[in-house]
Amino acid sequence: MEMSLKQIYKVTGLVAGAVILILVLFTSWFTVDESDQAVVLTFGEAGQTITESGLKFKMPWPIQTVEKLSKETYSLQFGYEEKDGEITEFPKETKMITGDEYIVLADLVVQWKITNPEKYLFNAEDPKEILYDATSSSLRSIIGSTEIDEALTSGKAEIEANVRDLLVTLVEKYDIGVSVTGVKLQDVELPNEDVRKAFTDVTDARETMNTKINEAEKYQNQRLNESQGEKDAILSRATGDKAARIEQARGDVAVFDKLYAEYKGNPEITKQRLILETLEQVLPDAEVYIMNDEGNTMKYFPIRPLEKEKPVQGQEGNAENE
Repeated sequence: MEMSLKQIYKVTGLVAGAVILILVLFTSWFTVDESDQAVVLTFGEAGQTITESGLKFKMPWPIQTVEKLSKETYSLQFGYEEKDGEITEFPKETKMITGDEYIVLADLVVQWKITNPEKYLFNAEDPKEILYDATSSSLRSIIGSTEIDEALTSGKAEIEANVRDLLVTLVEKYDIGVSVTGVKLQDVELPNEDVRKAFTDVTDARETMNTKINEAEKYQNQRLNESQGEKDAILSRATGDKAARIEQARGDVAVFDKLYAEYKGNPEITKQRLILETLEQVLPDAEVYIMNDEGNTMKYFPIRPLEKEKPVQGQEGNAENE
C-alpha cells in the first residue's frame, strides 16, 4: 500500500524533529576539566571565557560552539627536538654570531602558557610559530651583543635573563594571548671539534697567564710586606739608638758639669787627675809611676806593682800583731 504525500511529510517532519531534538540535547551542554579553559563562540564570534571546571550549558550547534584550550605550561624547544627520549638537533637554526664575531651554537627551552584564549585563537593564525620566531630573534640579538668568553663560561645566566626580558617584551607587543614563564639556556658551544680545541688552548693559555700574574702579585706583596717590616725594624732601632745617644749625652754633660765644678774648686788636682785618667784610657797597659827628682837621686813610687801585690793572710796577721 503506497503512502500518501501527507504521510510522507509527516514522517519527514518527525525525523527532522528527532534530529533537531538530538542536536539540542547533545550540543547544549559541555564539560570543562580542571586543566582546561574554554571560549564560547556565537556564530564564530568569541564571547565568554570559562576557566572554572564542571558541567556548562550553551545554545545548541550551530548557534554556539566551544573551543577548549589547556591551562598547562608548554615547552618550546629551540634548536632541537626531543621525542621518546631521542634528541634531534637543528644546527642551522642554532648557528649565530657573537659580539666579537665568533660562530656559536645556542639552544634553549621556553616555558609558556595561554593566558588569553580569545587573543590566542583570533589575533594570530599560528601563535606557536610567532613565539618560535620571537625566541629566535631574542636569542640571536642577545648572543650578538655578547662576547664569546662570556657566552661559553660565566655569562650564561645573564644571557638567559636578557633573552627572557626581550622575549617577554616581544610577546606583549605581538599580543597573541600567551605569557612567557621561563627561559632555560640549554647549551652554548663552538661549531666543530677543531674550533673547540683552539678555543680551549686559548682559554688554557689565558688561565696560565692569570695564574702567573696572581703568583707574581703574591710574591710582590710578600716582598713589600718584608720590606715594610725591615723598614719598621730599622726605624725602631734608629729611634732606640737616638734615645740611647741622647741619654748618654745627657750623662756626659752631667759628668762634665761635675768635673767642671771640681775644677773650679781645685784646678791643679783636677788637672792632674784628668791627665792620669786620660793616660789610663790611652795607654791601658802602661806602668804609671809617681816620681820626684831631687838632685842626682831619682826617687819614684811604683803604684801598679803595689796594686798587683796581694798580702798573704799569715803576714797580715803578723803585721797586725806587730
